Amino acid sequence: MEIKITLFITLLLYTLVISQSFFYILAMSRVLKNMQPATYIESRQLLDASLQGSLGPVYYLALAASVALTAFCVINPSGLLFVCSVIALLSLIIDVVLSLKGNVPLNKIINTWTVSDYPGNWKEYRSRWFAIYTIRQVVNSTGFVSLLAGLIFGFN
Repeated sequence: MEIKITLFITLLLYTLVISQSFFYILAMSRVLKNMQPATYIESRQLLDASLQGSLGPVYYLALAASVALTAFCVINPSGLLFVCSVIALLSLIIDVVLSLKGNVPLNKIINTWTVSDYPGNWKEYRSRWFAIYTIRQVVNSTGFVSLLAGLIFGFN
């Protein structure tokens, strides 16, 4: 029973993590890529400030739940649910590392800009941010799909 409860909690938290990716896939990336510099800077800074307080705890809780799920599933290391939980955990870890090493430093740079004072190559920063974030979307989507597969096909 603890595996099912932990899987449910992990899926719920992973859904919050992946929702940001879905938001960008469905609309936000196209919108940000079509903005003029001042609008882009202001919106990025507002989004970053808003997400800093809420997204961090979600990631920490998702990581903790994913570790717990993997620990519970280790009793059957050749089972599909264990394999799926490991993939999901590794995906979250990779997502966090890419965020901390790529997107967060770029956010810090963008947060120093003003709508009247920004570098001439601001589009290069935006492109780098999106390149890293696109990789993160693939990684966390893989983890989420893996968890769903574990839920659907992993119980005997």
